[in-house]
Order: sequence, then C-alpha cells, then structure tokens
Amino acid sequence: MDRTGSAIAAHGVHKRYRGGAEGAGLCGFDLRVEPGSVCGLLGPNGAGKTTAVRILSTLLAPDAGEVRVAGYDVLRQAAQVRRRIGLVGQSAAVDEILTGRQNLELFGRLHHLGAAQARRRADELLERFSLPRTGRTPVGSYSGGMRRRLDLAASLIAEPAVLFLDEPTTGLDPQGRQEVWASIRGLVATGTTVLLTTQYLEEADQLADRIAMLAHGGVVLEGTPEQVKSMVGDDRIDIVLNSDTELTWAVEAIGPLSAGQVEVDTADLRMSVPVVAKTQALMRIAGTLSERGIDPVDVTLRRPTLDEVFLRLDSAGWTTDAGRSEVIA
Repeated sequence: MDRTGSAIAAHGVHKRYRGGAEGAGLCGFDLRVEPGSVCGLLGPNGAGKTTAVRILSTLLAPDAGEVRVAGYDVLRQAAQVRRRIGLVGQSAAVDEILTGRQNLELFGRLHHLGAAQARRRADELLERFSLPRTGRTPVGSYSGGMRRRLDLAASLIAEPAVLFLDEPTTGLDPQGRQEVWASIRGLVATGTTVLLTTQYLEEADQLADRIAMLAHGGVVLEGTPEQVKSMVGDDRIDIVLNSDTELTWAVEAIGPLSAGQVEVDTADLRMSVPVVAKTQALMRIAGTLSERGIDPVDVTLRRPTLDEVFLRLDSAGWTTDAGRSEVIA
C-alpha cells in the first residue's frame, strides 16, 4: 500500500497521444482506491478509462504525475507492481484450443510456478470459479460467461493484491454477466482490491463500493453509488397510467407536488416525480389520483439510477462548478 494506505493512488496524471483528438488521454487524473474495495471507473467512450488502466498496470507510461499501486511506483518500481497485480482486458486472453485446466497451468508456468504447483493452483481456481467439470474440455466450447470466469481465474494465478477489470462483461448475455458478477464478489470477499471500468451502469451499482466518473481525462465526480445518485435529486415516484388522457391530467395535477422537474414518457404512459419526504409525498399523490378515480397501472418509489446521473453529467458538459473533481464525503 502507499503512504496513505491506499491500494491505488494516482495524482495529477497526464497522458497525451500524438495526433490524438482534443480531450483524448488523461489530463490531471486523480484517484484513490482503498484496499479490499471495488472502485467503478465510469465514463463515455474516449473519456480515458482504458488509458488509466494501462498506466496503472504499467503497460503505458504517463507523461506526468505520480502513480502508486500496491505501494509501489509504476515507473520506478514497475516489476514490483506487476508481481502484485492482475489484469483482465476487454478481450479474453485464453486459448480456445486448450482446455480450461491447460490454460491455467500455462499461466501458472508463465508465473514461474513449478509443474506440480501449477496443476494444484489450476485445480483450486477451477473449483473456485465453478468450472471443475468443464476444466478438461476445450475453451472453444465454453459459453461467454464461462470464458470470462476462466479469464478471471487466469488473472489470479499469482494471487494479486490488486485486480484491474477493463469492461469484463462486454458482449455477455444477462446470465453471463451475473456469473461474472458473482465471481467478482467472491474475489473481493477474500480481500482483493478491484478497479472496474464499465459502461454498464447497473454493473457499477451492483459491485462498486465507490464510483469515479471520468470525462475529458479527469474525474469529475466521485463517491459511493448512493452519494453519486443523490446529486440528481432525492427519491422518485414513477407512475404508469392507463391512457394519454390520464397521463395528461396526472402531469397537471401532480406536478405541483413534485420537488423538481417531472419527467414524462408518453410512449410508455409513464411519469417520474422527484420527491423529498417520500412517505408523505406518496400519500398525497395516491390521494390525488384517488380523488379522480384513477387506478394507475403501477406506482413505484425508487432512488435515482446511475443512468440518470450519467445523462445529467453528459447534458451538463461533464464539468463541476469548479472545473475540478468533486469528491462526495
């Protein structure tokens, strides 16, 4: 860990690509990740997520700034960093012709394990990732979720303290994503620190202890998922009506009861009402609907979603009032 006890610590990191578009790379990137936690690094395409992971994992040198991972400087102590990290990229790194067990044994030998130790480690990881029965079949026959779980297993051959996951569930079906999520939760339970880049906001909400939103090469917002979502507003009440007429009337009647702008989806006959005192607001809205004899299709009380935060920041140009990263305590 670094001097502050962080598993990952980056400060003032800059990286520019020759001939790259304006805003590409990193420009004053700051990040701290505590040991044994999951940090979700979110942002639109081109925000700098993959560049950040490549620098943190010693695959790319920064132009400026200080970066320490597992207590070691990524430039001056790159070898020590590499011995303590694992990386799962956007594409699977396993051989489809080899069996799952053979793949893991190969990775073990590449990490300088003896033949017997590599076999034992392969068997341990196949069991851990629920792949013992398929470990002796070629990877080409695996489902997408199984292949990514094997990829995760391969990254843990050397029992890294810090694991980088760069969009690990891209292209997977819902079942495959759930399988990978379960595996990641199991890793964190054993004390592994995870930095997760993803464009699936539900994924970050499910897995991350803290979220850092990246744009134009820097973190523009950071906090727990609940803290980040709170920036959009308080709770919301979603109401689905039976007809256009009911929706129009409900917007006019319930609008004054809201704590902010009411969002309306005419295609789905849905309205979303931001509220502060959720219990009282729900009772007032229910009473207003009842007075008109309207029985809605559905009424749901919920927190804002990360999708709404993402869209709000995007529409605001991805900047904070100070033009710097906003850390929510």
